[in-house]
Amino acid sequence: MSELTDLIADLKEQEALKLVEEMLEAGKEPNTILSAARKALDVVGERFEQKYYFIPDLIFSGELMAKVASLVKPKIQTSGNEKETIGKFLIGTVEGDIHDIGKDVVAFLMEMNGFEVKDLGVDVPKSVFVNATIEFEPDIIGISGLLTNVFDDIRDTIKAIDDAGIRKNCKIIIGGGQLDESVRKHTNADSFTTDAGIGVQQCLEWMGEK
Repeated sequence: MSELTDLIADLKEQEALKLVEEMLEAGKEPNTILSAARKALDVVGERFEQKYYFIPDLIFSGELMAKVASLVKPKIQTSGNEKETIGKFLIGTVEGDIHDIGKDVVAFLMEMNGFEVKDLGVDVPKSVFVNATIEFEPDIIGISGLLTNVFDDIRDTIKAIDDAGIRKNCKIIIGGGQLDESVRKHTNADSFTTDAGIGVQQCLEWMGEK
């Protein structure tokens, strides 16, 4: 799996997609392939923070991940792993951040784990989060932010949801490679995650508590 991780992290699109196809044909477990791809996105995020990669690289890696997911998704659907809808999940990247790395992976995994997913996209104003929460009535809201300079925007978005009086019926999880417990407290989120798989597991646990 390290070969796939390296190819995606190095943004070698054709080689990565070819390897994914070969792995699927060989009967590799789809979720194992996605795990390797998620690790690659962590590397991409680190290279961005180190200023080795730039915004276009982030966008390209997100597009590459979407292509990987499009290859893997049919295999998951035909493997009998799809579940009945267990809840609603609203997700978007906070205003000021245009990346969709991680967000698209989480949205995909949440759908595969039985959630009805509404994806607001990137650079989402807090008013859009508020209106979508009122209209969609999600059980869980995911707010993504890769850049460290959007932590205040995440906080302000959550405050807007609080001020609208619509948070009592849902949980909020924030996601991004630079997050930690101090950022969670700063933003007043219910939880944070730096890993898509762990974030999905947290959401499943919340639904199990209802």
